[in-house]
Amino acid sequence: MLEGQSCLISPALPSCCKPEQKWVYMTYLFELTAKPAKKQRLQPEPEPVNAALDYQSGNGSNDGSNYSDSNSLINPIGRDNSIDCLLRCSRSDYGSLACLNRSFRSLIQGGELYRLRRQQGIIEHWVYFSCNVLEWIAYDPKENRWMTPPRMPHDECFMCADKESLAVGTELLVFGIVFREQIVLRYSILSNSWTRGVQMNQPRCLFGSASLGEKAIVAGGTDMYGTVLNSAELYNSETRCWVTIASMNTARKMCSGVFMDGKFYVIGGMSSNTDILTCGEEYDLERGTWRVVRNMSAGLNCVAGAPPLVAVVRNELYAADYSERVLRKYDKKNNVWVTLGAMPARPDSVNGWGVAFRACGDRLLVIGGPRAYGGGMIEINSWVPDNNGPPQWNIIAERHSGSFVYNCAVMGC
Repeated sequence: MLEGQSCLISPALPSCCKPEQKWVYMTYLFELTAKPAKKQRLQPEPEPVNAALDYQSGNGSNDGSNYSDSNSLINPIGRDNSIDCLLRCSRSDYGSLACLNRSFRSLIQGGELYRLRRQQGIIEHWVYFSCNVLEWIAYDPKENRWMTPPRMPHDECFMCADKESLAVGTELLVFGIVFREQIVLRYSILSNSWTRGVQMNQPRCLFGSASLGEKAIVAGGTDMYGTVLNSAELYNSETRCWVTIASMNTARKMCSGVFMDGKFYVIGGMSSNTDILTCGEEYDLERGTWRVVRNMSAGLNCVAGAPPLVAVVRNELYAADYSERVLRKYDKKNNVWVTLGAMPARPDSVNGWGVAFRACGDRLLVIGGPRAYGGGMIEINSWVPDNNGPPQWNIIAERHSGSFVYNCAVMGC
């Protein structure tokens, strides 16, 4: 599985854990209107901001007569101070805040608050993963809260296709190849809905990817005919545009991607169905150039296995070695991997498939579960890296679900 992306193969929960909440956003938290739900549209479109989301007053009027001065948000302290307070609120509370009046709702649903949070370096990380076809689960480790986004739109072909995922900005992108055509579904936390996303300039699968703020890079993979690619593209979630950037030195598929020290790295992969690559490549966003890093992924993946399971915490690169079930750390100075200790014992994988290894803020997460017929349990194991010995994994949450993780992505905003 890839950083910010996964490919599809084909001790007890703490008592303080908050109950699952239906992920109802904006006025979805309350049934504020009696209007029937509209059929979901799958064409690219701007985020809806319309009267259907207005808070209804007791007499059914939505003319805003019962609202306070919306321009100042919180009247006594003014708009600027109000926004400064909102920036420091947990984003899990934004749905409730959006119900206060139109100005709060517009500020949150329009994305302005998230842009300001990003500018000030205020980030909360939620992990999204899929253990069942068309279904996603979200987990907030800060509030210890489960959430359920809407199901992806039903499409028989897309449902059966291999999928990859990427979280960028306030979006979750899910890519699938159907009849040599790429389909992109886009989930937005601003509207709590799925729409059709924008295709890449060169559709691909089995690529490496990672995101940094509102931008993401995808590199390598194969095209619709199986040709291994060296091309790369940059996506901006604010403009929803793909821009082709310089190509890598080596074509590769089944690779992983991470951001580290402000640069994008592609790690491992294969140049053909039998040839494993041990080199990585570094992309400098300022210069727009690639640099080969020799032996960066030696021993991290195999022909029959998943792409390297890698993650970055505090600009340090870690890898989950699924063959030996150990955690490794990359020594950037000496360009070698150092073994730190064992991985969690319970999550099972099939040559690396079915388990997710992710960075989530200042912690590493291993998401998966023991194999079980007719259902199972998904567990989230966590460790905050330090310099005081081997990793000590703790189960921070668990849930009855399929135990095989098909896709996983971490959204930081």
